[in-house]
Amino acid sequence: MKGREGRRTQGFTLIELLIVIIIIGLLAGLVGPRLFGKVSVAKQKAAKAQIELFGTALDALRLDVGRYPTTEEGLKALREKPSGMDSWKGPYLPKEIPFDPWGRAYVYKSPGEQGEYDLISHGLDGVAGGEGENEDIVSWKDIGK
Repeated sequence: MKGREGRRTQGFTLIELLIVIIIIGLLAGLVGPRLFGKVSVAKQKAAKAQIELFGTALDALRLDVGRYPTTEEGLKALREKPSGMDSWKGPYLPKEIPFDPWGRAYVYKSPGEQGEYDLISHGLDGVAGGEGENEDIVSWKDIGK
C-alpha cells in the first residue's frame, strides 16, 4: 500500500484561487468602466435611430394623408387610423411604438417648434435639456451637435 506521500491530489490551492480572483478583479476594474461608458452612447444612438425611423414613417403617412398627425393624434397614428384620416393606408410601423432606451415615451409635437413636427427623447434624466448622458435626442439635429 502506498501512503499519502505517493498520491498527488488534484485541484487548486487557496493561494492559486486568490491570485486568479485578484487578476479577474483587476481586469474588471480596468475594462468595466470603459464598457459602461459605451452603453450610454449606444442608448443615445438607438434613440436617434428610432427617431429617424419614426420620421420615415411620419413622412409616409403625410404622403398618403396630406399632413402629419397632430400632437393629440400623436405617434399612435402610425399604428391606428385616427378619425378624419380617410386616406390613411397604415399601419406605417410593423410593431407597436417602443419607449425610448430609458423606458419613457417619446415626445411628439406637431406643429413643432423646430419644424413641421418635433420628436424628442429627454435622455437619461427624462428632463428637457442637459449634456452628456442627459442630452436630449431630437429629430432636428445630430447627437452631440
